[in-house]
Amino acid sequence: MSENIEQKCLSKGIKLTDQRKIIAKVMSKSNDHPDVDELYNRVLKIDSKISIATVYRTVKLFEECGILTKHEFKRDKARYEELNEGHHDHLIDIKSGEIIEFVDEEIEKLQKKIAEKYGYHLVDHKLELYGVKKKF
Repeated sequence: MSENIEQKCLSKGIKLTDQRKIIAKVMSKSNDHPDVDELYNRVLKIDSKISIATVYRTVKLFEECGILTKHEFKRDKARYEELNEGHHDHLIDIKSGEIIEFVDEEIEKLQKKIAEKYGYHLVDHKLELYGVKKKF
């Protein structure tokens, strides 16, 4: 990532309190798609005075400003990731909750082909695949 969440906030004119900076830093370092509770638990390790309400408000602000994106992967809690320029899709293990990000040019071409078949120009899409890991 060329630009982290804190830098994106500054470029969008978002006021960064010390608490928001910590939340931004923790989210930038996340290699997964944490829900707010998971993010809160990570933030607590740095500053135990940050409330869950502050984490919820900050995540909502970052989402509204186009810095984070929200995913609801058929699970009970929304998950978040940094919104980046590059597109990717998700494969979700319904047993473990593991989320694999991938890009597949064949799928991208097929989606465009389908849109064109029905007379549309594809402007955006979201692909989520759900499965269980095969036992070998």
